[in-house]
Amino acid sequence: MAGIDDSLRFLPLRIAVLTVSDTRDKATDSSGALLIERLTAAGHDLAGHAIVRDEVEVIRDRVQAWVADPGVDIILTTGGTGFTRRDVTPEAVRPLLRREIDGFSVVFHGVSQASVGISTLQSRALAGQIDETFIFCIPGSTGACRDAWDGILSLELDSRYKPCSLAGQVPRLGGLCA
Repeated sequence: MAGIDDSLRFLPLRIAVLTVSDTRDKATDSSGALLIERLTAAGHDLAGHAIVRDEVEVIRDRVQAWVADPGVDIILTTGGTGFTRRDVTPEAVRPLLRREIDGFSVVFHGVSQASVGISTLQSRALAGQIDETFIFCIPGSTGACRDAWDGILSLELDSRYKPCSLAGQVPRLGGLCA
């Protein structure tokens, strides 16, 4: 049966949070703050936090720097996944992906629909793997970040989740899901 196996030891991941926004700063970044609060409360380590403008090259530069950093296992982005002219996170990230996690978008939309109804269609949530680093691109609202963390990532990034979690695919954890 799927779920957390409390007999196993929790193995913290090193997670970086990237807020993509032309208007937010540290004081107003409620979505990034929510993700940081959730991941640290779960026992994971904050490997980095940055706020960048909605520009393809700026987003790519930050993501690629974290991918090259052996101290980062997972990247969470918030913002830039909608349909305004400035929303370019998927365009910045998708070409970098070695593999796309198609199911993330499907599951995110299912979770999100319970919160925002059909408005979930306005999100281009995306996830995948760049080299060995996993990245999840989440919409910029606090509600979307809450939905993504509470409904998906809290389990998918927990090494105790069975039958298997993405934590088991992080190379430094030695293939928990062999």
